[in-house]
Amino acid sequence: MASARSNKPDRTVAGRVPPHSEEAERGLLGAILLNAERILDLCVERGLKPDAFYLPAHRLIFEAILDLARDNRPVDALTVTDALKSRGALDRTGGPLYLDALLEGTPTAAHAEYYLDIVLQKQLLRTIIDRARRAEAACYDPSLDAASVLSRVEQSFFDIGENPNRGTAIPARDAVMSVMTQVDTFLSAHDGIYGLATGFRNLDEVLHGLRGGNMIVLAARPSMGKTSLAMNIAYNVAMGYGKSDHRPRPVGIFSLEMSRDDLVLRLLCTRARVSMAMVTGGLIARYGPEHNRLIEASKELSQTPIFIDDSAGLDINELRARARRLRKKHGVELIVVDYLQLLHADVAADQGRQIEISTVSAGLKAMAKELNIPVLCLSQLSRATETRDKFGIPRLSDLRDSGSIEQDADVVLLLRRPCKYPGDPEHGDLLLAIVDVAKHRNGPTKDRVPFNFEEQFTLFLDRDERFETATSEATARAAEGGEEGGQS
Repeated sequence: MASARSNKPDRTVAGRVPPHSEEAERGLLGAILLNAERILDLCVERGLKPDAFYLPAHRLIFEAILDLARDNRPVDALTVTDALKSRGALDRTGGPLYLDALLEGTPTAAHAEYYLDIVLQKQLLRTIIDRARRAEAACYDPSLDAASVLSRVEQSFFDIGENPNRGTAIPARDAVMSVMTQVDTFLSAHDGIYGLATGFRNLDEVLHGLRGGNMIVLAARPSMGKTSLAMNIAYNVAMGYGKSDHRPRPVGIFSLEMSRDDLVLRLLCTRARVSMAMVTGGLIARYGPEHNRLIEASKELSQTPIFIDDSAGLDINELRARARRLRKKHGVELIVVDYLQLLHADVAADQGRQIEISTVSAGLKAMAKELNIPVLCLSQLSRATETRDKFGIPRLSDLRDSGSIEQDADVVLLLRRPCKYPGDPEHGDLLLAIVDVAKHRNGPTKDRVPFNFEEQFTLFLDRDERFETATSEATARAAEGGEEGGQS
């Protein structure tokens, strides 16, 4: 009987043969030759690739089978023999006699799925061994620091399980049941919020909360208050504001721009309604009312489940590894990244800034799906908002460095403040801040979600524009009446 044993790779340095099952590989190939129409479809659906076969001869045979299937040609012992001959690989597989032996050794194709499971399991074990060896080699690389090695190793092992071809087809019945479960969740949310509440009524009415697996981009030009708004949302989520159960939710914050101390000081001043400029300038009295409010705010903030990482210059894979640990250790339900353009991607660093940001954006979206929590990413806008017109109204196309941010994001929020633009009709309203919901994959968009922004406290508040308009008109009428009275 012909055999492919001579094609078996050498033993490892440790003297052990990598995990494999020659019998299962032979049985699977024999089953394909017996009933290619059914078995080959099963193999493709499960993501079987030629490198899943340990024996080189079996890899060559399966490659020839795949080529025949792609050309819509029949797959049997004769056609596979011809395909191998045309590729000049027939002798390396043991010749026609070996293919006949595969058929003779497989009386039925009924056990093909069992053989397939064994082949895939053995391939997974070999992959784990390979990643472990790469991890060991990286530990001896003097150009890499320990934290970088750890993040790469974590990501490489997680990537093993990311097989988009495995288990992609499910019965419609199961899919319908899953969706109806989501529908029941939506209907049971009496407050209309089935994601994490931002704590801002006007925004939650549009978004219905921040949904798990979504990448939410909050973009603005510098000094518009995007970090302040993100921190307000993070604090509201951590305190359970906006949800009927008022349950605190752990939040992870990656601050690549501001230090941990500056970020905490900002949060304290926001909650205490004390000007940060006065605090840093030493202009408040010790044990005075402002200081007392800071003390009370510090007690409150120290109890909130907020976790801050202020590491600068993170690689996207390193950030994903850290977020994964936060999720596992502290159960964080929201990740905030400030901000996207300060992340980098080593794997794409030499391909240009646009490709690198595209890689970062895709990594953040993958992180949201992997952890099944919302990821709120801050992003810079290009100068086009300032050069296009005198109103500074941003557009999706203004997202800086890469159009892939717009594609990857599930929600895009564009923040602007009319008081920053003298040509805007609302320039005189120093409190007004506007968020445009420019993209909403699972719901409506909205051009204007109004906020009040108390800049000295970096505090955002819901704004009732009907009340604001009525108050402004009443004030104007009172002013006009005063002028008339003075003249008379």
